[in-house]
Formats: sequence, C-alpha cells, structure tokens
Amino acid sequence: MSDRTDFKSTAPVYFIRHGQTDWNVETRLQGQADIDINDTGRAQATANGRRLAGLIDDPESFDYVASPMRRTRETMEIVRQELGLPREGYRLDPRLLEVHFGDWQGYTFDELERVHPGASGERNRDKWRFVPPGEKGESYAMLAERVRPWLNALDRPTVCVTHGGVIRALFVLTGNATQGEAQDLHIAQDRVLAMKAGRLEWI
Repeated sequence: MSDRTDFKSTAPVYFIRHGQTDWNVETRLQGQADIDINDTGRAQATANGRRLAGLIDDPESFDYVASPMRRTRETMEIVRQELGLPREGYRLDPRLLEVHFGDWQGYTFDELERVHPGASGERNRDKWRFVPPGEKGESYAMLAERVRPWLNALDRPTVCVTHGGVIRALFVLTGNATQGEAQDLHIAQDRVLAMKAGRLEWI
C-alpha cells in the first residue's frame, strides 16, 4: 500500500500535540500509558489555544476531536476554553491514540539498555517499521494504517489534539515527509500544525 492517503478535503485542520508531561521531561517512553500534563504542558495548551483564537474567526463552526488519553483531553479542554467555548463538546477517537510501545512503555532508553542491551540499536535500524516487544506493541507503519481512514474521512474544519507519533504518521500520509524524515522529526508541544489541502505548516 502507498504511504499517501486519498485525502482530498481543502477544509483547514489544526493539529496540536498534547502539552508536556513529566514523562516527556524524563524522555520516558509514554505510548498509551495514561499520563497527565504538567504545569508547563498547561501553559503550552493555553498558548496554543490563544494562537488558534487569532486564526479561527468562527470557532463554533469547527469540529473538535481528541485522542482519549488524559493528556490530550486536558489539552483540548484548555484550548477550547481559550477559544471561548465550553471545555466539553468535543469528540474522542481511539484511532488518534499514540503508538503503543508494548513492554517498553514506562522505560527511558538508558533503562532499556540496562535491561535489554542492544534494544535501542535494533529499533534504530528501521525505526518506522520496528515493533516493540509485547502483545500490544506497534510500529509507526502500523500506526499510520490506523490513522489513515480517520484522515481520509475528514471533511470539515477541524481542531485535533493528538500525539507525536500520530503527527509523524500525518507527515508521511500527506506526503510532507518520507518515513525516514518523519521518524526523526521534532514534534513541538508549543506550536500548532496547520493543514490545508494536504500541506502541513507549523505556526
């Protein structure tokens, strides 16, 4: 299957990565572990909401969708508050969950190397297709196929709060980056990623 999607909508879509968590600070593999954002993350979400308020003339005309994790839900609720909307009133979609790091969730790479020497090197040989050990482990390639139908179905202006792995997948699915480029992209938590007609731009 081609990396590119059949996405054709020209409606504006704004993506926001959830605010910082303590695990982000510790460079701990978070995946689908349900970790809250910290005070820095709340400040990032507030700033991103204000940034959106300067871009969106009619916030009520947008759809709002988030990953079901606590860190994405709180980020979305802060963003909506800054847009002058009720904190509630958005949808959850499990297809927007972060990539699952399987048995590696909760570890830093330094810790992994002590427990499983060579683990980092094995992953780095093909980070896009590497599947971490464990029943639920996913590769970025598997994540992209999970996200593809959600992306293809977008048909109206949307604000989406999701995760770094999902945003990496979006870059590949829309042809804005190769797999090799996307797997090493820095995915900011203090900026908004705008998409129009498949073109992605950080703002």
